[in-house]
Parts: sequence; structure tokens; C-alpha cells
Amino acid sequence: MTLSAYIRQLTDLITSRRGTVMIEFAILAPVMLLLVLGTFQFGLVISNYVLLTNAVGAGARNFALSRGSTTPYSATVSVITGSSPSLTASSITITTSVNGTACTSDSTCTTALTAGASATVAATYPCSLSVYGYNFAPSCTLSAQMTGLVN
Repeated sequence: MTLSAYIRQLTDLITSRRGTVMIEFAILAPVMLLLVLGTFQFGLVISNYVLLTNAVGAGARNFALSRGSTTPYSATVSVITGSSPSLTASSITITTSVNGTACTSDSTCTTALTAGASATVAATYPCSLSVYGYNFAPSCTLSAQMTGLVN
């Protein structure tokens, strides 16, 4: 092959547009996949937040109506874990308080629950915003708190 043939082939290769779509796809596909998976993961976190908030609301309602019950703390924890079936129950951290004083057992909650007192239930749950092995929010924690008057 002559030198002019090599130059012509090189010129044809440089000016050819064959394969550009494949190269563009190879560059953009990971970015688009990251956006789609990130949106999906964010949607799961928002879903968990809504579940946690609704469960804490149900728990606070139960806790505020537990005056006279022998198991107000246990019943509240059961309501919260039962109201959020897709959340891992062992990962939910639940705190209850009456008039700002924490109660962590049935006996302390039973004596603290008096008519007109404010009963507060708070819960936290860890979340993960990990896409492609990179965690975009390493210390992500979902939290919800509700307060009701004891009847």
C-alpha cells in the first residue's frame, strides 16, 4: 500500500462519523443510570420517612390515650413497630416522655401519665442514600416526633 493510500485511510477514519452514537452512549449511560438509581433510592428514603412519621403519630395517639393502662410504654412500642411493617423494628429507636420527663418502662409511664399532661413520642431510623457503593449522606437519620395531651 502506498503512502497516499495510508493518508486517505487516515483521513477517512478521522472524518467518519461511524460509532459516535456508541461512544456518546458509553459516556452518558453511567450518568443516566446514576440519576435513575439515585431517584429510586431517594424515593425509598422518603417512603421510609412517611412510614416512620405515620407510625409515630399512631404511637403518640396510643400513648396519650393510655392513662389507666398497665402497659403504656410496651403498647406504644408495639403500635409503632406494627404500624411500620417495612421498617426493621430493631433499628427504630423510640423515646417517650411525659411533660418533658423521659419514661422508659411501663411502671414509670403509668405513674407519669396524668390527665392534661403532654405525652411525647419520638423515633429515629437510619437511612441509606448509597448509589453505586457511594454513600451520599453517611450520617443520614430519619426522625419524627409527635405530642398529644393525655386524656
